[in-house]
Amino acid sequence: MLAKRKMQSKELAEILNITPANLSILKTGKAKGIRFDTLEAICKALNCQPGDIMEYIAEE
Repeated sequence: MLAKRKMQSKELAEILNITPANLSILKTGKAKGIRFDTLEAICKALNCQPGDIMEYIAEE
């Protein structure tokens, strides 16, 4: 979605008021969870829905 919106991670991190390192953790899927207000802010900044940026992958 970042590329689609022609936005850099650094710019999104500034909009969300989080560090680029924390945004990287979210982007790489290494986060154990995400707060709903953070998810809402990401969707608002990228003009998208949660399903556009997240997917469920079952553990084997």
